[in-house]
Amino acid sequence: MPEIAEVETVRRTLKRQILKKRIKEVKILYPKIILNHEEEFKKILIGNQFLDIKRRGKWLIFELENHYLLSHLRMEGKFFLKNVHAPIEKHEHVVITFSDDSDLRYHDTRKFGRMELILKEDLNTNERIQKQGFEPGEKGLTSDYLLEKFHDKNVAIKTLLLDQTIISGLGNIYANEVLFASKINPFKKGSQMTKKEAEAIVENSQKIIERAIELGGTTIKSYTSSLGITGRFQQELMVHKREGMPCLICKTKIKREKINGRSTYYCPKCQKTGEGL
Repeated sequence: MPEIAEVETVRRTLKRQILKKRIKEVKILYPKIILNHEEEFKKILIGNQFLDIKRRGKWLIFELENHYLLSHLRMEGKFFLKNVHAPIEKHEHVVITFSDDSDLRYHDTRKFGRMELILKEDLNTNERIQKQGFEPGEKGLTSDYLLEKFHDKNVAIKTLLLDQTIISGLGNIYANEVLFASKINPFKKGSQMTKKEAEAIVENSQKIIERAIELGGTTIKSYTSSLGITGRFQQELMVHKREGMPCLICKTKIKREKINGRSTYYCPKCQKTGEGL
């Protein structure tokens, strides 16, 4: 699944390649991806151009003259830039053709991604954007903020880190890495988190996400370089996908267990806190 670093990499890449290109045609091959009426969606886009591309959490926000196009990649979504004459592939569900005969194609094997056009004045009241929590590195993401969110939660901290209303943009890969860097057992309950642990999450989430963005994200399994960029952060992963391998700190074998259905990788020695809860 593309997480915050991968989505940011996509944003920066698309911003260099598609801004100010006039849209001349839109094909919708799988209408369920579009949350608007299909014809309305096409009518707004055709003749328009993308003026900027922003991001909130894992949502890409394409700026048009009077609207924003919100796009969430979900599990398998990718954007490809192709020549208009290239054959449309099986899983390319939305094709935006520009006046220079280039295409922006949305590819999604599992068809979970979603797009929605909204008026610009509705951005800050849009439920999908408004409910996002603070991102790693934002001033509002403090230890006090996290403790307030965690104090009455009798669920695993790993699950809470994946809650986009608390921290926006963290997914399974980076939640595993943040907990390892913070020396916190992923099973520890949110209500048992200490001030020191919350401070560690704030610090390490910022460091890890900044480094992952610097390296173009993590190219792993379904997230690949759809825009000519290969992420290199997988070379620096400490626990994710390292089941049975020695911990890079203490040499204990990395374990993998499911927490709320998500594969969770951790070192049972370095992350003792909360063990057996």
